Amino acid sequence: MAQPFLILPQDENNQRLVRNVRPAGWKNPEPASCYNLAVIGAGTAGLVAAAGAAGLGAKVALIEGNLFGGDCLNTGCVPSKALIRSGRAAYDAKNAVEFGVTGSRESTVDFGAVMDRMRRIRAEISAHDSVERFSKELGIDVFFGNGKFTGPDSVEVEGKQLRFKKAAICTGSRAAAPPIPGIEEAGYLTNENVFQLTELPERLLVIGGGTIGCELSQAFARMGSEVTVIETAGHLLMREDTDAAEIVQQALVRDGVRLVLNAKIRKAGKRGAEKVLFVEQHVKTIEIDGDAILAGVGRLPNVQGLNLEAARVAYDVRTGVKVNERLQTSNPHIYAAGDICSPYQFTHTADALARIVIANALFLGRRKESSLVIPWCTYTDPEISHVGMSEKEARDIGIDVLTLTIPLQDVDRAVLDGEAEGFARVLLKKGSDTILGATLVARHAGEMINEVLLAMTAGLGLSDIARTIHPYPIQAEVIKKLSDAYNKTRLTPFIKNALSLWLKWRRT
Repeated sequence: MAQPFLILPQDENNQRLVRNVRPAGWKNPEPASCYNLAVIGAGTAGLVAAAGAAGLGAKVALIEGNLFGGDCLNTGCVPSKALIRSGRAAYDAKNAVEFGVTGSRESTVDFGAVMDRMRRIRAEISAHDSVERFSKELGIDVFFGNGKFTGPDSVEVEGKQLRFKKAAICTGSRAAAPPIPGIEEAGYLTNENVFQLTELPERLLVIGGGTIGCELSQAFARMGSEVTVIETAGHLLMREDTDAAEIVQQALVRDGVRLVLNAKIRKAGKRGAEKVLFVEQHVKTIEIDGDAILAGVGRLPNVQGLNLEAARVAYDVRTGVKVNERLQTSNPHIYAAGDICSPYQFTHTADALARIVIANALFLGRRKESSLVIPWCTYTDPEISHVGMSEKEARDIGIDVLTLTIPLQDVDRAVLDGEAEGFARVLLKKGSDTILGATLVARHAGEMINEVLLAMTAGLGLSDIARTIHPYPIQAEVIKKLSDAYNKTRLTPFIKNALSLWLKWRRT
C-alpha cells in the first residue's frame, strides 16, 4: 500500500494535489496475465501513451515511482508559468503609466499570495492527470512503486511481476547537480524544489543563462528579488539567434537582473546564513553573495534503477535510452518516449513522441520521429519561439537560403500594445518559398509561431500564408508581412519591366 506522500508546504492546495496525483492508501491491483502495453513513468509521455492505448482498447499497466503528471505538472511548466504570469502582472502594473494609468508604480508583490495562487491552479489542473481519471475512467491498472525490468518481456513493481507484449519507457529526466565544489554543502534550489518557497529570496544567485535560468531570473526580479545570473558564455540563451538572445538579455537587464558573463564558478560556500559563489571572470576571482542559489544547468535521464540490462535495452547515463527512428529500443518490443530518449526535452515533444509509440507499438505503424516539426519557446518577456533550422545550420550543410526579417515596429498592433520590441524571421530555401525555419521574438511569440508550424507540417510554403487573410490589427500580422516580403523578392527587374510593358499596352 502506498505510503502518505508530502509536498511542501502542506496547505490545502498541495493536499488536494497529492490526492489527485499520489493518493494515500493506494493499493496496487493484481496484475493481469499479460498487458498489451506496460508504461513506466506517468509524466507527459507516459500519460499520453497510456491514455491513448487504453482509449483504443488495449490492456494497459501504468507504473509510477513518484507523482502522476511528472515534471510538467508538479515542478516544471505549470508552476513556472504561474510565477512568470505574476511577474508579468507586476511589471505591467508598474509600467501602466505609459498607458495613462496613474498611481501604478506604488504597487507591491505579495510573494505568499503569488505562491498560493500557483499551488491552487496547479491543484486544479492536476485533475486531468489524476490517478482516479486514469484508473477509473480509462480502466488502466495503476501501480505505484519503482518499476524494474526482470526480463525482455516483464517488469517488477513492489514485488509483483507484470508481463507485457510491448512496453514504453517514459521515466523522463531530472535536474543535473552542478559540478561545483562545495555546492551541496552550501545548498541550492532546482526546479524540483524552488516552487516550495514561501518567502521571496532577497538576493537570488542563478547558475546558468539557459531557458530555466532566464525565465525564473526575470520572474523573481520582477517580484522584487535582487537577481544575479552567472553564465560561462558571452551572452544568454546560446542556442538562439544572437540578435534574438540580445533582445531578451537587455530586457532582463532593464528588469534589474545583474549578468556575470564569461564566468566560471570555481566553488561555493557559506558565510553565516549567506551563500557565496567564488566566480572567475577575466582572470580575476570575485565573490558573489546571496540568500539562495538556483541551478539551471542541464538535466540527466532517469535510467537508474530500471535494470535495463535485463530487458536488453541499450542506454547511456548522460543521453538516456537509445532508440531508432520509430522509437524502438535495442529490444524491439520495448519503446521509449520523452526526455528519457530525446534531446528535445519539452512537454509538447513528449506528447508527440508518445503518439508515435502508440501507433508503432500497437498497430504495426512505421511513424518516424524525424517526421515531426518540433518548435520551442522560451517564456521570458519578450518570448523567443523557434522552429527548424537556423541560418548557420542551413549553410553548414550546404543549403543556400533566403532570410527575411520583419521588426515588430512595423506592425501596428504591436506598436499600439506597447510591445514593439522584437521581430519575426523566416528562413527559406533559396529560389522557393519552402520554409526551413523561423524565429519570433515577441511578447506572445509562442502563440504567434503556430501559423508557421502549420505551414511546415502541412508542406505549405510562405506563398500560402500570403494568400491567407489576417484580421487587422493583430501582432501576428508580422507573419503576413513576411510572406509579402517574400512575394516582393519574386519581382525581379525582368518581371517588373514585363509587367510595366503589359500595363502600358493595356492603357492604349
